[in-house]
Amino acid sequence: MNTQAPNIDTSPRPVIRQLDDSAINRIAAGEVVERPASAVKELVENALDAGARRICVEVADGGKTLIRITDDGCGMTAEELPLALSRHATSKIDGTDLLNIHSFGFRGEALPSLGAVGRLTIQSRAKGADPAEIAVMGGEMGRVKPCALGQGTVVMLRDLFHATPARLKFLRTDRAEMQAISDTIKRLAMAEPSVGFELRDVSNGGDRVVFRVDPESGDLFDALRGRLSRVMGTEFTENALSIEAEREGIRLTGLAALPTYSRGSAVAQYLFVNTRPVRDRMLIGALRGAYQDFLSRDRHPAVALFVDCDPHKVDVNVHPAKAEVRFREPGVVRGLIVSSLRHALAEAGHRASSTVAEAALGAMRPERPSGPPRVYQMDRPSAGARRAAYDWQAPAPAPQSPSAEPGFAEMAQAWSGRMVETPEPEPEAAPVEALPLGAARGQVHENYIIAQTGDGMVIVDQHAAHERLVYEKLKRQMAERGVAAQALLIPEVIELSAGDAERLLAVADDLSRMGLSVEPFGAGAVAVRETPALLGEVNAEHLVRDILDELDDSGETGLVQEKIEAILSRVACHGSIRSGRRMRAEEMNALLREMEATPHSGQCNHGRPTYVELKLADIERLFGRS
Repeated sequence: MNTQAPNIDTSPRPVIRQLDDSAINRIAAGEVVERPASAVKELVENALDAGARRICVEVADGGKTLIRITDDGCGMTAEELPLALSRHATSKIDGTDLLNIHSFGFRGEALPSLGAVGRLTIQSRAKGADPAEIAVMGGEMGRVKPCALGQGTVVMLRDLFHATPARLKFLRTDRAEMQAISDTIKRLAMAEPSVGFELRDVSNGGDRVVFRVDPESGDLFDALRGRLSRVMGTEFTENALSIEAEREGIRLTGLAALPTYSRGSAVAQYLFVNTRPVRDRMLIGALRGAYQDFLSRDRHPAVALFVDCDPHKVDVNVHPAKAEVRFREPGVVRGLIVSSLRHALAEAGHRASSTVAEAALGAMRPERPSGPPRVYQMDRPSAGARRAAYDWQAPAPAPQSPSAEPGFAEMAQAWSGRMVETPEPEPEAAPVEALPLGAARGQVHENYIIAQTGDGMVIVDQHAAHERLVYEKLKRQMAERGVAAQALLIPEVIELSAGDAERLLAVADDLSRMGLSVEPFGAGAVAVRETPALLGEVNAEHLVRDILDELDDSGETGLVQEKIEAILSRVACHGSIRSGRRMRAEEMNALLREMEATPHSGQCNHGRPTYVELKLADIERLFGRS
């Protein structure tokens, strides 16, 4: 019996064939349209590129059954509608320069991709032209028909992913998809303060407004602050610092919150490049580096930052969703973000977020009465009634009689006079209460300083406050004198790949300033001759490989600096005023004055507040006096 040799392949040879347009569009849709929020993003960006001043988004069932976008932009003519549904057809660029991009869209893939995975209908009217309508069902384009419409465009997408039902299984609940759509609209609303946005949920025949903002007026920065206040909340804008800086043609603007106004996750971080919302690892790493000295690793800052530069300095064509960008000079952008944020935080001085006081007031709720409400304060009488009451309460002079002892009448008259005489004003003391942190009035539980200000009171955590003061002093000394290095008796040679050794030696000067001396030692090897003295005995090989991992992740390394600052923070913690120590009045006031003069003293080394300020009006409200 003849058997076939196992090394002989008898299967037919695969044949190369051209895919049809429907398959091509469905494949492209898998890259561009990941979920309903992706479709909303593409359609709203088209409306913004069309110059719309008001955009209304209506969604049903989390965008799975209906997405309708209405705008008042420039519109399209009947002749342009079929072309708009063709692949790689766009009015944004002419194809000569893919880097000179000033619009949101430019790839020409959104509309044909949406038409391939859903039932798409477009109604549009350009100025001076008749309104027209076109529909696409499963990738099949219908004919252009007349319709009734004012100037602008209405794009209606029904039954998303009906042509690719497997994609529907990967979608989340209607509520989760609606939340993703809302987040997308909010990001675009922050990018365009002069445009009004409205998001409606029309599921099951309802009509509920989920999000709405009107166009902002005023100059660019005022309009941005007003829009951020409406999108991110007034608490954010009240506790945020204005950022405005420029370096080498790259401009950075926006708002960055105080460290004490931090979040448990990165949900309040909004980054934009040339008004385009992005999620870029390099920008997020720069943000983390700017706040690394003020927040613990489980806390995240809240920011809305806008990077503006020449389009030729940034590549937005990295990903079909255009959510990632690549800068030509990433080091300049990172340095601008880190230095600008640290400078703004330093200028904030001892300022802490107002939410700290609000949380304290929320914790001090008065006891609820079990019976009917009691009256704690009567209506204040008039000035005449108070004068009559005071005269009635004053002791009457004793009647003069012969049997009275000599001098009694004079004594009574003198006593009565002392009751009504006005005491002479004492010389005014120095207005210590007018200072930001006021004057110390006492210490409770040997840990908290109570200070009186001109319009309230301040409660200071003496250990946390002094810990920050000592830490800042140690950092200044390190910056002035440099980082002390200890030479190894025998240099440690570390074998690396040629590429790793080259990347490490490229940052050797930066590492040397931190006390870590690295030199080349043959091909693919480095020699560590000195390590930072503050770190004590370290495993040089593990430290070098951790630095390489950080270089691979973010392109820069701050690992050695972080370790040194962690040691300084630990030294400051052990060398600061301990809880339980009684302090004299002059010591407490000296601590308050030093806090006012030291930057970042509003939070400790771990990002917790060092003091809580309570306004007198809030305190009176707690006791029902207002």
